Amino acid sequence: MKKVHNFTAGPCILPQEAIDKTIEALKDFKGTGVPVISISHRTKEWEGVMDECRSLWRELLNIPDDYEILFLPGGASMGFLYVAMNFLNTKAAYLETGVWAKKALKEAKGIGEAYAIASSADKTYSYIPKGYEIPDDIDYLHITTNNTIYGTEIAYDIDSPVPLIADMSSDIMSRPVDVSKYAMIYGGAQKNVGPAGVAFAIVKKDLLGKVSRYIPTMLDLRTHIDGKSMFNTPPVFAIFVMNETLKWLKSIGGVEAINKINKEKAALLYGEIDRNPLFVGTAAKEDRSIMNVCFVMAPGYEDLQDEFMAFAKERGMIGIKGHRSVGGFRASIYNACPIESVQALVDCMREFEQLKK
Repeated sequence: MKKVHNFTAGPCILPQEAIDKTIEALKDFKGTGVPVISISHRTKEWEGVMDECRSLWRELLNIPDDYEILFLPGGASMGFLYVAMNFLNTKAAYLETGVWAKKALKEAKGIGEAYAIASSADKTYSYIPKGYEIPDDIDYLHITTNNTIYGTEIAYDIDSPVPLIADMSSDIMSRPVDVSKYAMIYGGAQKNVGPAGVAFAIVKKDLLGKVSRYIPTMLDLRTHIDGKSMFNTPPVFAIFVMNETLKWLKSIGGVEAINKINKEKAALLYGEIDRNPLFVGTAAKEDRSIMNVCFVMAPGYEDLQDEFMAFAKERGMIGIKGHRSVGGFRASIYNACPIESVQALVDCMREFEQLKK
């Protein structure tokens, strides 16, 4: 069978070790004789998985004791509402760096006063805005650290005079993060930490309960803290895979080790994009994401796009088509994407160049 190299933006490639453990659990979960997709979330065996998963999050990201770790329904899109409902009392500011940041702002505007403190929409979100001032009269500043569609990333922890909230859906666990600088970190799991079906949230609990409005029960983060992420039946399958994925990450050296690998993968692919006359990157070089590498055919070679797509597909590359809103190509090289796959894509680009000389 032809080797497949998976660059899909999400749901994305997962570690084979996590997949293998999940297959075993689908047959028999921890010797119970019950498959994991049918296990009661009130059993001691399942509660053990929840405890272990929270412990791994805390260990891998050095999460302080005054933060809670939650596994939530609804994905990051529901997270937009969690944020506004629990933190927006008077007004909030958003850094608009892409589609998902814009959608987060839209949801906040439906709850109260919210505005974009800066935006990169003028250049199709191809860079991260800089030089903006953070006012001290807002409830929080919201950022989206990695922009999957446009291939930009805020790869550092912003110093903010107000509570900082970050959607880290697509770069969580890919690099070290100083959690203590954030009021809340949240995102969908389906990039680096598991399959689709569950979202994560890391919340500084003493910042909750400050808004004056009524918060619907399921949108109140305190509900999920009190219920230990099991106020309603949790997505046991997705959380089980998440736990196995984090165990794999720990086994290879944790976040620091994977960050080194991720930088090597990104440098390899960006190096070829910059060298190869047929291709050009679309994100500002200083803001390039190490998770989502976006590029297009270089000027004068635009008519080769479909041909290269077919050429790459024939050689086992899947998921490199750019988002429908921007076109071109996108290679998502999340944690579990092996450097061998990145090298295979680079070799494919070089081979195509030779054919077109």
